[in-house]
Amino acid sequence: MSISQQEANFSRRLDADLVQNPVFTGVERAILEQRLPPGTRLAETDLAEFYGVSRTVVRTGLQALAHSHLVTLRPNRGASVANPSPREAREVFEARELLEPRSAREAARRAGRADVRALRLHAQEEHEAMSANESGRALRLSGRFHVMIAQIANQRTIAEIIENLVSRSSLIIALYWTRSSTRCDEGCHNALIDAIERNDAVEAEELMRSHLVELHSALRFDNGDSSNKTLKDMLS
Repeated sequence: MSISQQEANFSRRLDADLVQNPVFTGVERAILEQRLPPGTRLAETDLAEFYGVSRTVVRTGLQALAHSHLVTLRPNRGASVANPSPREAREVFEARELLEPRSAREAARRAGRADVRALRLHAQEEHEAMSANESGRALRLSGRFHVMIAQIANQRTIAEIIENLVSRSSLIIALYWTRSSTRCDEGCHNALIDAIERNDAVEAEELMRSHLVELHSALRFDNGDSSNKTLKDMLS
């Protein structure tokens, strides 16, 4: 069995258990919403107390998060939120720039009315989060928008890779984002939806490419401020 097949089997085995694992779902959401900054220590005892679960459940959740590159596990040092280097940050966005434009192209070719309706509803939810100044939630929804396009393209393996890259991007944004820059805005996502609705594959591909290049160019590779909040405060 190849390494890629082993990883795929591992992911499938995790799916059923992780839906019910509050540590995995809770910590993942906190990371994607930027409530847990890169480098935050994730003590097993604190997580077990906060979620009311055993240390075994905590370890299972942390191992799955490490598999998704959201958490780093170090022997004798425990777990912490991953802290991507500038090189890793560049590589993640370069990979997205290679994969997502082609997925957008294929999505435009395949999309039906139900797909377009789902994208518009999701974009509206994202806009409402931004209007309410819920920046963390808006970021998570923005990432999910990109994953939905990959799923509409019906390229399962590529969609799984993109989902992983989008999750890792949230950590990169937490570290390297230029706060004065505009994030995924409503106009950009709506333009993509319009192109997909018209089944304009060329336009969808170009819009996605320019969108990702703009996001990449907004990264500045210097560390952000650290937080004095406790783990419980950040998870709550």
